[in-house]
Amino acid sequence: MVIRLCVVVCAVGFLCVTADSDEESLDVKTAQGVVRGRLQPFEDLYAFYNIPYATAPRGEHKFKAPLPPPKWPDTYESLKKNVVCPQNKAVYKLLPEPLVMDEDCLLANVFVPRTTQKDLSVLVYVHGGAFSIGYGKINRGSQLMKIKKDVIMVTFNYRLGVHGFLCLGTKDIPGNAGMKDQVALLRWVQNNIASFGGNHEDVTLAGSSTGSASVDLLVLSKSAEGLFHKVILESGGSLAAFAVQRDPLQIAKYHASKLNFTNFHDIHTLEDLYKRTSLELLTSDSFFDRPDSTFLFSPCVERNTGDGAFLTESPLTILKKGSYQKLPMLYGFTSMEGLLRIDYFDIWKHKMNDKFSDFLPADLKIPSVEEREEVAKTIKSFYFDNKPVGEHTVLGFINFFTDVLFTYPMLKALQLYAEGGNNQVYLYEYNFLINDSLPYPHVRGPDHCAQSTAWLDNLNYRSESLESKNYQKMRSIVRELWHNFIKTGKPVPEGSSLPTWPPAGMDKSPHMKLGEKVELHGVLLEERTRFWDDIYQKYYRDAVPPPSPGQTIVPIEPMSGTTETIYGFLERNVRLKKE
Repeated sequence: MVIRLCVVVCAVGFLCVTADSDEESLDVKTAQGVVRGRLQPFEDLYAFYNIPYATAPRGEHKFKAPLPPPKWPDTYESLKKNVVCPQNKAVYKLLPEPLVMDEDCLLANVFVPRTTQKDLSVLVYVHGGAFSIGYGKINRGSQLMKIKKDVIMVTFNYRLGVHGFLCLGTKDIPGNAGMKDQVALLRWVQNNIASFGGNHEDVTLAGSSTGSASVDLLVLSKSAEGLFHKVILESGGSLAAFAVQRDPLQIAKYHASKLNFTNFHDIHTLEDLYKRTSLELLTSDSFFDRPDSTFLFSPCVERNTGDGAFLTESPLTILKKGSYQKLPMLYGFTSMEGLLRIDYFDIWKHKMNDKFSDFLPADLKIPSVEEREEVAKTIKSFYFDNKPVGEHTVLGFINFFTDVLFTYPMLKALQLYAEGGNNQVYLYEYNFLINDSLPYPHVRGPDHCAQSTAWLDNLNYRSESLESKNYQKMRSIVRELWHNFIKTGKPVPEGSSLPTWPPAGMDKSPHMKLGEKVELHGVLLEERTRFWDDIYQKYYRDAVPPPSPGQTIVPIEPMSGTTETIYGFLERNVRLKKE
């Protein structure tokens, strides 16, 4: 016989102990019904896994905005099931734990410290993964939560890849389903977090990589206004080539052609093709190995159809107008973000020597093939000093992708934030030198999102006591800075023993270097930023929404036997004509 003893805990819920297991749990009443979380004794927190925050539409409606979450009459046992949204199978098998893929995947995880405190600050974390893979539970911040037991953390799944980011501008596939999932999660937090002991007026939104780009886009979206109050960006921003599709219709046609679909003549027949195709087939490509600094399917600028669009203007347009929330921002990246691409070096070095222009980012529009080759030659010379791409110039390879994917677009956006009147942006560069060795002994530095790894828990649950004393100290400092920001909107509040950290201005100064020492410095990456300013001022390609569905489209198949880029595909003149 099971006997459950319950007592009220600090107006949050009911503390329960099951007599036959001595397992402590916490029951919380939400708008959908009671949910039960379990005590994680080694972390001293309650974990609520897989709470439905919305419902993913299915079948021919699978690309639409999320539906309201279900309700339940009995207690919902929020157990650790590792449910993930549909994604590339080959890649998700490499993730650190067994997973279950399911369309019914719009689930949140809530981690609540065991405390008598009330109105706790709330940290909502958006996972990265190239908008193509990943899941919420992969991120866990129990060590940060332990600092003062005054932060609740929320992680969650959202739709990915084609499922989340196909954008045709039609009623059934308007675009940005994955971003609308994120907005739905933030609304769920506003409506329910008080039941867990959280303060819905003190929500910090954070993310890494494409999760960071998502956070930046949420700052710019009117649909998310008022749903959070501070933001932490870790290695990803809204102006990156991968953050927003430049031309979503052309990308949809390109992907269809790669799947050998050619039987469509207008947007509606293309739409029908995608609606009828299984998610397994649509996610058969991970899009990780694209040389144009995109992952193909990402958020888009939507047609303004008046039905709850997430983004109807490009990020650059919104930033220039200054029409966005002016919120405190902890904003930065690592010094070697381009290590994200190091696994492709042995293959790409030959391709870069043969035709460097294939590696220009997708947000450059250069009017002729000849001029494109000249621009490519200029960029290659800047990073490789007129030498071949090879082992002796691998640092140029890393710096090129560091700047193209992450540092330049983030620093440009920082400048625009400052010009638009946001004087609460705290800029950092994480440059703690890790001990892990690459095949190239002269290259050492922090990988993509190393600052996220520093404050989050170890994914493999390795004891932090096995790490070097210097790295343990770095982790402690980053957690203190992040915790300070979550609580006060400043990474170094008054009275802190850490160096004073003022917000950055239009000149991208000052910035805090987070390394063996924590030191305030001046302008960040001035020469490299100026170099890209000259190129983008001349050739920037802004994002556009899909055209009106009333158009005839002529698909053109990629040339067989090639790994043609989307730019080459478009360059061969995919034709549009009005009916």
